Amino acid sequence: MPEELEDASFQAAQIGIRHQIVQTKEMDNPNYTANPVNRCYFCKSELHDTLKPLATQLGYEYVVDGVNADDLRDYRPGIQAAKERGVRSPLAELGVTKAEVRQISQHLGLSWWDKPAQPCLSSRFPYGEEITVGKLQRVGRAEIYLRRLGWQSLRVRSVDDTARIELPPAQIKEFVLTTDLQAIISAFQSYGFVYVTLDLEGYRSGKLNQVLTQNVPLKV
Repeated sequence: MPEELEDASFQAAQIGIRHQIVQTKEMDNPNYTANPVNRCYFCKSELHDTLKPLATQLGYEYVVDGVNADDLRDYRPGIQAAKERGVRSPLAELGVTKAEVRQISQHLGLSWWDKPAQPCLSSRFPYGEEITVGKLQRVGRAEIYLRRLGWQSLRVRSVDDTARIELPPAQIKEFVLTTDLQAIISAFQSYGFVYVTLDLEGYRSGKLNQVLTQNVPLKV
């Protein structure tokens, strides 16, 4: 999302490190766009096949990523792709968890220490549903819309032509009572969705992968 690129540029400037934008072509790979359960493997393969030559050219021995100890407890096929290419994960190697990353960031005075997690937009689609640039843009615009209304910890899941809004369970009642629902519906439909729903279970990390443990049929 454009806002994430802006944040990355700002954070790099604040820390005092060079920020370079690198183009990848995972959307040209049908193994990625078909959205299989190991979709992240093909994304990270493309990413690190692009970064490794750049690191070598710049004289760096390793490419490092932000994988932490908690990530190792979830289904993350992209981690395997990174390992195969010699990528180092300092946080995971030291056993640093997500909560500890936030504590360290706050201690260092980083203003984004409590920023909600933002996994890639492809994680908003059920496995087996084709991913396109248009669908990604549609989801991205919907999430930006809600964040501008003040809702920060959220996901907009896309299932065919339906948008499913996920919020922390404790915020669902407030959302229904205080938000102009018709305005949200109109905005989402202008982005290309036909139906707009609210997930009564609410948002929780790793929800996409529940189909892998509950014998839920995958869309093919």
